Amino acid sequence: MVKVDLFEHAYRRDAARNAPLAVRMRPRTLEELYGQEEVIGPGSLLRRAIEQDLLQSLILYGPPGTGKTALAWIIAGMTKAHFHPLNAVMATVKDIRTVVEEAKERAHLYRQRTVLFLDEIHRFNRAQQDALLPFVEDGTLILIGATTENPFFSVNGPLLSRSRVVALAKLKPAHLEQIIANALQDEERGLGAYAVKMTEAAKEWLARAANGDARVALNALEFAATVCQPGPDGLRIVDLDLVKEALQTRPIDYGPGGDAHFDHASALIKSIRGSDPQAAVYWLARMLKGGEDINFITRRLLILAAEDIGLADPQGLVVANAAAQAAERVGLPEARIILSQAVIYLACAPKSNRAYVAIDKALQAVEALPAAEVPIHLRDAHYPGARSLGHGLDYKYPHDHPGARVDQDYLPASLQGMVFYEPSDEGFEARIKESFVEEDS
Repeated sequence: MVKVDLFEHAYRRDAARNAPLAVRMRPRTLEELYGQEEVIGPGSLLRRAIEQDLLQSLILYGPPGTGKTALAWIIAGMTKAHFHPLNAVMATVKDIRTVVEEAKERAHLYRQRTVLFLDEIHRFNRAQQDALLPFVEDGTLILIGATTENPFFSVNGPLLSRSRVVALAKLKPAHLEQIIANALQDEERGLGAYAVKMTEAAKEWLARAANGDARVALNALEFAATVCQPGPDGLRIVDLDLVKEALQTRPIDYGPGGDAHFDHASALIKSIRGSDPQAAVYWLARMLKGGEDINFITRRLLILAAEDIGLADPQGLVVANAAAQAAERVGLPEARIILSQAVIYLACAPKSNRAYVAIDKALQAVEALPAAEVPIHLRDAHYPGARSLGHGLDYKYPHDHPGARVDQDYLPASLQGMVFYEPSDEGFEARIKESFVEEDS
């Protein structure tokens, strides 16, 4: 088949000596694709579809270095369809039109299907994705999209509904250790011909530090092996110190706007809500290390201070607001101290969501019940003639009464007796409950 020849040509090109180790060691078969047994293991639906060449459109979704591109090229080698790769960073709608015209001609002349592999599909804007839709829908193209971004956010709904989302898992340290071992032993594509020996401590550390990313692990291994000086026996010893130096900084699985962005923010808020300052400051550190915008963090803290702490500690909102202003004024890296103080304070503060519940109850009442008129004694009476209309008559001025409190109706007659705000027994709110609710009862 012509397609197999093209794939073999692409593989030989990738396997050239000047290609990075991560490219040279790219899996060639489903058996070599580690860590994805749940989705492509023996007997799985996707594996059967690939093996029987009955593939439908796919969106391959997962963290970097988990095998999305590798899986697409494995499919390329197994399918009888024409395989056309594009990268969404550089591709245009014109490129899509060209692929479509060629696919139509191929289907008409040779009855051959066309698989379009679109790497980084999330980089396509809505209009570009819409251009694909009719041709995926009518079967002109079988789409394989690869993305590190959550496709339910980054891919158009209509296109997503016509594709199967395949979530690839982050690789475990055991998988990475096997990948590293294979690279060290493989004489054709790996480092087997270079007499490289890696200590077990170095291998175990790298497998953990790569954070599930095979590309990161192999790049660090290649760099360490390249700079390592051979000993008298010609052996290159890659030890722990050398690997740490080669990796330099551990990769953080974080990308503003993606899954990690929202998942980390959720973990931070839930840790504060759960009154765990240790977890809260850890997730804050992860977000800062990942390059999160401090304004995004402070906005979330402001909302949390009102939603989850509320009147149990009215200072919570004050602290969050002060932190937001101070962090913006100071900037990073010093702003990390300010944010840490605010996060720890909010995590340790008593919690109440009663103010949040109260406004939602009130909004529900506004939507569900007929719009009641403002009681006449509460109406504005400052303008000439207002008194003649009865506005403000019989209004009791609270400051004329003991404790600046006086019983009178503030709700419309149709809402009398409705309760929106119910103080909790937490923190300052317990004093509110004792002062207001129990006196009223």
